Amino acid sequence: MTPLSAMPIPTQAKSDRFPIHPLSIAPMMDRTDRHYRYFMRQITRRTLLYTEMVTSAAIKHGDRAYLLGFSPQENPLALQVGGDNPQDLAECARIAEDMGYDEINLNVGCPSDRVQSGHFGACLMKTPLRVAQCIEAMSAATKIPVSVKHRIGVDELDRYEDMQNFVRILSESGCRRFSIHARKAWLQGLSPKDNREVPPLRYADVHRIKQEFPHLFIEINGGLITLEQAHEQLKYVDAVMIGRAAYDNPYLFATSDREFFGDETPIRSRLEVAEAMIAYIDEWMAKGLRLHKITRHMLQLFHGQAGSRLWKRILTDRSCLVGAGSEVIRAAITAIH
Repeated sequence: MTPLSAMPIPTQAKSDRFPIHPLSIAPMMDRTDRHYRYFMRQITRRTLLYTEMVTSAAIKHGDRAYLLGFSPQENPLALQVGGDNPQDLAECARIAEDMGYDEINLNVGCPSDRVQSGHFGACLMKTPLRVAQCIEAMSAATKIPVSVKHRIGVDELDRYEDMQNFVRILSESGCRRFSIHARKAWLQGLSPKDNREVPPLRYADVHRIKQEFPHLFIEINGGLITLEQAHEQLKYVDAVMIGRAAYDNPYLFATSDREFFGDETPIRSRLEVAEAMIAYIDEWMAKGLRLHKITRHMLQLFHGQAGSRLWKRILTDRSCLVGAGSEVIRAAITAIH
């Protein structure tokens, strides 16, 4: 079966430097790696995908093939970076462009202790001029779009006017795309998980930003779990980013190309998606990868369907066995079909 990701993608209209992507899947640590992204490309070929956040230091000094490598079929794909040094981030932007990424995104929203100690992520919302310097350096270094993902506020700096000022300063530095998580971040007292759930959602603040900055591309993120909700949000903003629901129920995106991009390519069944992963699995098993590195992302393919529990049990029990390969997928397909 020809992978859905290998089919040609029609050219999209552009606004400034940005292709029009009304729907994206959020960057998620330990989730949106290259194997998850390839898997999602068997379900949707048009939704914008993101890498996990990679620090500028890791990109400069680490194993780039491992950290940044991806299959061409994963495009459109954005690299999300974390850092606060304009020169380092400019180098990352050049690397991203050279490697074939479609966009580079600066993380100004993660509240974890690790990013706070490195002075990046959500704590950067307190220093918008510093972020503006980073954006200017990155934009000057590359022709691909440079965007920012941030919160509506951080700690006590959470008035609408604070976010308004943040967006204004960054827009004056040349930033045109903002992905806004509609919750504030507490840097002390809440875990990263709690920061995704405890602070209340304030969608109206994001809608107001779009009203006051109509020339900017505004994407909303936070608490959105259905395509119906995404359609509703598009009445007020330019794009919608879905996070955990994209991992917990990946087949949610089966109709996204048709609904959001007007792509009439036939929609694959869940079984067809599983079958389309077999050649990819064989390729990576030949390179010595352990099967569970791929199948862990496929566990929820049959979410809410008869046979889901059996599917997950077979993949979980057999994928960690030494020498396990695509026969595990074939066995699971046979068991639930």
